[in-house]
Amino acid sequence: MTRTGFEQLVEELRRLKTEERPAVVRAIEEARGYGDLSENAEYHAAKERQSFIEGRVAELEEKTRRAEVIEPAKLSGSQIKFGATVVLADEDTEEKATYQIVGADESDIKAGRLSISSPLARALIGKAKGESVEVVAPGGARSYEILSVKFK
Repeated sequence: MTRTGFEQLVEELRRLKTEERPAVVRAIEEARGYGDLSENAEYHAAKERQSFIEGRVAELEEKTRRAEVIEPAKLSGSQIKFGATVVLADEDTEEKATYQIVGADESDIKAGRLSISSPLARALIGKAKGESVEVVAPGGARSYEILSVKFK
C-alpha cells in the first residue's frame, strides 16, 4: 500500500482504540444500569458495537503489521505498476480519466484511487504510454488509450 493508505489505517486504528473503544465500554456500563440484561436493547446494541470494534482493531493491527509500504514518488519507469498515476482516454467517448493504482484498502474510485485488484488496474499493469487496453468489466467491454504514466 502507499504511505497515505498506511497512515489512514494507522489513524483509524488509533481512533478505534482511544475514542471508540472507551465510549462503547461506557455505553455498556450505562446500559447495565437499566436492569434486566436479557431484554435490554441498549446493552445488546452496545455489545454488538463492541464486537465490531474489537474485530476491526484486530483486522487493522494485522494489516498494519504485514503492510508493505511503497513510496510511488521513488518509483520510475515507463511501464505501469503499483503506485503509478495513469491518464486514460476512453476510445469510444474520448473522455479522459486519471487514476492512481493503489492497494485494495485505500481504493476510492471517486477520488481517482483505483484498486490494484480491479479489472482495469489488472489490464493496465505492465502497459506503457501510447498502448491501448481492453477491459472486460461488469458494465461491458471498454477500450482505453494510455496517455501518460507518472510516479508521484
